[in-house]
Amino acid sequence: MSNSPLSKCMGRIQESPTLAITAKALKLKSEGRDIIGLAAGEPDFDTPDFIKNAAIAAIEAGFTKYTAATGTPSLKKAIVAKLDRENNLIYNESEVIVGTGGKQCIFNLCLAILDHGDEVIIPAPYWVSYTDIAELTGAKSVVISCGIDQEFKILPSQLEEAITEQTKLVILNSPSNPTGSVYTRGELKELAKVLLKHPNVFIGTDDIYEKINLNDEPFYNIVMVEPKLKDRTVVLSGVSKAYSMTGWRIGYAAGPRQIIKAMGILQSQSTSNPTSISQVAAEAALNSDQSCIIPMVEAFKERHHFVVSAFNDIEGIKCINAKGAFYSFPYAKEAINKLYSDGKIKKNDDIAFSEYLLETKGVAVVPGAAFGAPGYFRISFATSLDNLKIALKRIKEAIED
Repeated sequence: MSNSPLSKCMGRIQESPTLAITAKALKLKSEGRDIIGLAAGEPDFDTPDFIKNAAIAAIEAGFTKYTAATGTPSLKKAIVAKLDRENNLIYNESEVIVGTGGKQCIFNLCLAILDHGDEVIIPAPYWVSYTDIAELTGAKSVVISCGIDQEFKILPSQLEEAITEQTKLVILNSPSNPTGSVYTRGELKELAKVLLKHPNVFIGTDDIYEKINLNDEPFYNIVMVEPKLKDRTVVLSGVSKAYSMTGWRIGYAAGPRQIIKAMGILQSQSTSNPTSISQVAAEAALNSDQSCIIPMVEAFKERHHFVVSAFNDIEGIKCINAKGAFYSFPYAKEAINKLYSDGKIKKNDDIAFSEYLLETKGVAVVPGAAFGAPGYFRISFATSLDNLKIALKRIKEAIED
């Protein structure tokens, strides 16, 4: 019998690396260090006033009690309307659930459909929590490496080769965290052709960065381009990124009624309803004139252009354009090798490189290993252009001096 008080499932997961690095950077900053944090994945813009005012009005009206565990009917109606209006996807309210952030919806999806021995295909680089959430259920993560040479996107041949009789779920994330890559309509169509041949495989499409569009091309997810997959696809999204509402904790999912019902049962036994006030705010966001997003996205475009150009001017760094979200994911293996051979870092990897940047230059980045992509690192350009200019100057000095 083990002496540990912890369950076996706790051995399958670890603390979110992005949150851990952000916490370390904040600690150093509190100690008086000059730290520029490029690790956190949240916009530096304030939540729009009309959204905050809707929440204030809800408080003043006394809307501070329990709601239905899976979300208020009016917010569900707003989600259904949004998916119809913007994505040409038709759902009814019984096929929609509201969660405490997009992460809870992903968590509930995995718990609802995965069993021990199931396999989950996850293209890498991936958002840090996908593998941990999948493996917490006892399922196995099948990670497919998709490097910079293929713009960080899984190829149909890779998907076909990875699918086995044990495959239960494929997770797609476009625009991507951490890379900013975006699947085109044609690329999704080719992936859909593979998935149509495997009717027992479910799809989770994480669209949380849908509105952070850096290339002005229309957004597509896989069920938009192949409606035949709708009965086994769960669309995952939320209001955190588009409306700068990370702390409000509202995500949502839409999909087959049986799966959404199961996700609701899980939620009823864990958190119950998302915050009543935040639901009112999210409803206001979804039902509003979406022009409130434009200034934020325009700022991200300017920052993105600067960051990519600056990274490609650093010896040993290669960085390609993002198409969405607010991240850059440079390939740094040559720079890491140089620092290691010069004796500036003790290990020849991106973790040591990231620690070196934080400790010697006060720049917090996330190592690529956290995203299943050693040799890379992620920065968020959801901070001011002035901060980015200072940070990129420091990174250049750290590598080249």
